[in-house]
Amino acid sequence: MKVDSKKLLLIMARKAINPYGLCEKAGVCYASYRRAVGGATCKPATLGRLASALGVDVTEIIED
Repeated sequence: MKVDSKKLLLIMARKAINPYGLCEKAGVCYASYRRAVGGATCKPATLGRLASALGVDVTEIIED
């Protein structure tokens, strides 16, 4: 699964959270976050943790 980085960054801006804060809240290492935002395929669990930390459904941050 791939993250839609534009959608993710927009949601992060709405929630006023920076990448490091998101990683801490989600329990995801920063390297995993960078890979996901950079367009690499990531594990469903990682996407789930990021979405949960932002309070959104995972479908809101994945590519269409």
